[in-house]
This record gives sequence, structure tokens and C-alpha cells, in this order.
Amino acid sequence: MATDESARTGVERRGLAELHAEMRACRRCLEAGHSITPGAVFSGPASARIMLVGQAPGESEVRARRPFNGSAGRRLFEWLSEAGWTEYAFRQTQYISAMTKCYPGKAASGRGDRAPSRAEQRLCAPFLERELALVQPGIVIPVGALAVRHFLGPAKLRAVVGQVYRRAERWVIPLPHPSGANLWLNWAENQELVRQALGHIARQSRLLGLPAGRPGRAAGPSAEGTGK
Repeated sequence: MATDESARTGVERRGLAELHAEMRACRRCLEAGHSITPGAVFSGPASARIMLVGQAPGESEVRARRPFNGSAGRRLFEWLSEAGWTEYAFRQTQYISAMTKCYPGKAASGRGDRAPSRAEQRLCAPFLERELALVQPGIVIPVGALAVRHFLGPAKLRAVVGQVYRRAERWVIPLPHPSGANLWLNWAENQELVRQALGHIARQSRLLGLPAGRPGRAAGPSAEGTGK
């Protein structure tokens, strides 16, 4: 049995490495005329039991070649620390991806990054489906409205954050986007929903035999986000 499990794990690792190479080389959006910066950003091993899925990488992520590398990432890992995860442990052992893998560029308004179009999401969707199939996470954490809609359908964040959903043999625990520009996080009742979500992440992590602590009070606006 152990030999069979080792063989399966080896196949998954090779399959994921091949997928990673495909994603890095992908130019589908560029060829379709979308103004993206090519260079897929993702991280994590095939053995991960949690997959965190964001919207798309930003400029900081492209420079560092690391998901959630900027200020939003700092807040995200502050949250996850309240569910028992250090940033180092999570990055080393769990999987982080996004709805689209490349930087979509600045918004037309010049404020913030452009949200990937539906056409871009469709072009990138097969990559996400293959990531899910190869990693087979027990928990998926969609971060932000775009990722939440992908896994749970159209719904307001206030209706789904703080809840746990069973989808396709995995638990889905949504979180809002941790950007300092996200006004949704300025409301106390929404901060409480984030704390509830972190409690679910901690409990489901423990059920999977993963390290998890007890959620605390890291859901409120960060110092850099309170003025936005």
C-alpha cells in the first residue's frame, strides 16, 4: 500500500511540475489581445491539503515571483496566523494560486490593478482545474469576490464569508480580499465574519491533521488600510 501511495504521489508531482512549466510558458491571453504581463505566479507542492485561490497577481508578485507578496499578502497572513498558520509554514506546505496566473495590469482609472475579464478567466480556467485535480486539496480558500463566485456562484460576500461549504469532496471557506482598499473590511460586522471564517479554517485544518490554532482578532483594518 505504501508503495502504491508513493507511486501515486510521484505521478502527481511530475504532473504538477509539467503543469507549472506549461503555465510559465503560456501566452494565450497575449495571443488573444489581452494586455497582460506574461509570467505565471503560483507556489506550493502537490502534497498540499489546502489551496488558496486569489484573483490575479499584482506588480509586487510579478517582481518577487511569489503569490500575495505585497501589502494585501501581509494582511492575509496576519489572518491565517489567527487560524494557526505561520506565513513560512503555509507557503512551504500549502498551495497558492489565482483565477488568472499573470499580472493583468493597471485599471483604466489608474487606481489599483485591473480585474481579469471573463474572457481571460476562461482562458486560464483549465489551468486551475488541473491544479485542483493534481493537488486534490481538502480545503479551498477562495480570496476575493471573483474567486468566491467561481467556487460558490453569484453571492454577496456578507452572505458567504463566515460559512463553510462542501463542494466536490472538498471544503470551501471563502475570505474577502485583504487589500487595504477593500472598504468591505471597514465594517465591524464584516470583520466578525472574517474571524468566523478563520475559526473554520483552523477547525478544518485540525480535521485534516494539519497545524492550526485558535482564531483571534486580526480581522480588522490594518494600519495602512484604515484610511481607505
